Amino acid sequence: MTWMRRARCHIRALRTERRRWRADLERFRAARRAARKRGADPAAVDHPGPPPTGFSLLPWLLMGMGSFSNLLQGRTANPWIGGLGLLAFNSLYVYVTFRAFDRARRESVSTRVALGLLALLTTGLALGYGGSWLMFFPLLGLATGAVLRGPWLGRTGILLAVYAGAVSAVRDDWANATTMAYGTFISAMVTAAILSLSEAVRELRAAREELARRAVEQERLRFSRDLHDLLGHTLSVVVVKSEAARRLAPRDLAAALAQISDIESVGRQALTEIREAVTGYREGSLATELTRARSALSAASVRPVVRQSGAPLAPQTEALLGWVVREAVTNVVRHSRASRCEITVEGAAERVRLTVTDDGEGTGTGTSGGVGGTGLKGLTERLAAAGGSLTAGPAPRGGFAVTADLPAGGAEAVPAAVTAPRAHRPPS
Repeated sequence: MTWMRRARCHIRALRTERRRWRADLERFRAARRAARKRGADPAAVDHPGPPPTGFSLLPWLLMGMGSFSNLLQGRTANPWIGGLGLLAFNSLYVYVTFRAFDRARRESVSTRVALGLLALLTTGLALGYGGSWLMFFPLLGLATGAVLRGPWLGRTGILLAVYAGAVSAVRDDWANATTMAYGTFISAMVTAAILSLSEAVRELRAAREELARRAVEQERLRFSRDLHDLLGHTLSVVVVKSEAARRLAPRDLAAALAQISDIESVGRQALTEIREAVTGYREGSLATELTRARSALSAASVRPVVRQSGAPLAPQTEALLGWVVREAVTNVVRHSRASRCEITVEGAAERVRLTVTDDGEGTGTGTSGGVGGTGLKGLTERLAAAGGSLTAGPAPRGGFAVTADLPAGGAEAVPAAVTAPRAHRPPS
C-alpha cells in the first residue's frame, strides 16, 4: 500500500508538471502571436521548453542492460538474488531521480535515505557480481548529482569516484577501476551542472516576470496617486472658487469675475499637470504650491499664515513637500471648517520639517483623526521611501496638524520669512 501511495503521488506530480508545461507553452504561443502582430520576428521569442522531470534521467538505465542480459542468458550466479537486486536498484533509482526535480522533496530525509540505500545496493551488486554490474556506479553518480547540488557536491563526487574505483579494483582490476572512477565522477558533476543551470534559468525567468509585474503595479500606483493628488486638489479649488463667485456676483461683479478667471487658470494648469502625470514627468514646486495654497485658503475664507526658513532644498524634497502642502490644504478647505491655517517650513542642516495646522474641527482627512485619507496614506508611503515620515492627527491646541519630516538638500541659507495673510491672487 505504501508503494501504491507513492506511485499515486508521482502520478499527481507528473500531472502538475504537465499542466505547468502546457501553461508555459500557451504563454509562448501568445507571445509569438503578439510578436507577429507587431511585425517582429516570432522566432525571436524565447521559449525555455518543458521543465525537466525524472523522465529525462530514465534512459540512462540502459547502462544496466548488460547485467540484465546476463540474467536472461543464465550467466549470473544466484539469478533470483541478482534479479531482485536489479529490480530494487531500478526502483530506488526511479524514486530518487523523480524526487530530485522538486526542491522540497530533494532535500527531504526520505530522499537522502533512499540515496544511501542505493549506494549500499550498488556496492553489494558490484562486489557480488562484478563485470557489467559495475556500471551501476555511474548511475549512482548520476542520481547523486541530481540530488546533492551545492557546496558539498564536489567533495561528495570525489569521494564517490574514489570509492567506485576502489570497489572496481577489488572486484575486477586497476585498469577498469580508473575508468569506473572517472565515469562516476563525470556523471555526478555533469548531471548536477546541467540540472542546476536549468533550474537557475527558470528561476531567473520567473524573477524577471515578477519584477516586470511589480514594475507595472508600481507605475499604476504612482499614476493613481498623482491623479488623486492632482484632481482632488484642483476640483476642491474649483468648487470653493465657484461658491465664492456665486456669493460675490450679486454685490461685487468684478470680484466674482476675478474668481471665475481663477477657475479658468486652475483648470488650464490642471490640464498641464495631468499631461505631465501621464508622461511621468510631474515635478512639484514648494513655492508654487505655497502660492496656490494661499489662493485656495483665501477663497475659502481661511486666513493663511506661511512661515519659511532654512537652506534651499533638493528638488526631490521640494517636490514631496509640495505634494504634502497640496494634500493638507485640500483637506483643510474640504473638511476642517477652519478660519485660520498655518503652514511652517523649517529647514536645518540635514532635515527639513513642514507643518500644516488649522483651528478647525480636528478632522483634516474627513475621518476622526489619524492618517485616514487615501491621499495622506499615499504621501506617507512616498515620504517613507525617501527616508522621511508623515504624521497627521488632532493638534494639541485644537484643530488638525499634518507634519512631514524629510532629508534636506542645498547649502545656501535663506533668511527666515514670515508671510502674513495676503490678498487673494490667482494661482500661477
